[in-house]
Amino acid sequence: MKRSRFTEEPIIGMLREQEAGMKTADVCRKHGISEATFYKFKAKYGGMDVSDARKLKALEEENARLKKRLDVASIDCTATTVRVRRSFGSRIARILPPSSCDGGERLSRGGSTSHREHPAMAAFRKHGSVSLRPK
Repeated sequence: MKRSRFTEEPIIGMLREQEAGMKTADVCRKHGISEATFYKFKAKYGGMDVSDARKLKALEEENARLKKRLDVASIDCTATTVRVRRSFGSRIARILPPSSCDGGERLSRGGSTSHREHPAMAAFRKHGSVSLRPK
């Protein structure tokens, strides 16, 4: 993802200049941005203080980090469930209830599922292993 040339402080400063009465075109020319970029900044940071914008950025970063962790955990859970069910077959099906991480379906040795599966899960089925490390 491309990094922005501007941090929260200059962006909010631009918005304040425009709110103070300077024309939008003049603000854009002064800071070297297009009007579309200005209005994108206004939609995201309009009405915020610098501290609010920093909190927003921190929350967005934390949310992205947690989503990555959830994806890795979900793939790991599904891969482990498939591996156990393949290894023990019908013996484990009588003991274990349908798992929450495989969508509740019982997998046969053929391994066909009724829903679209994650690409990493397809790689696991094909090769017997999958890398869980994010690239």
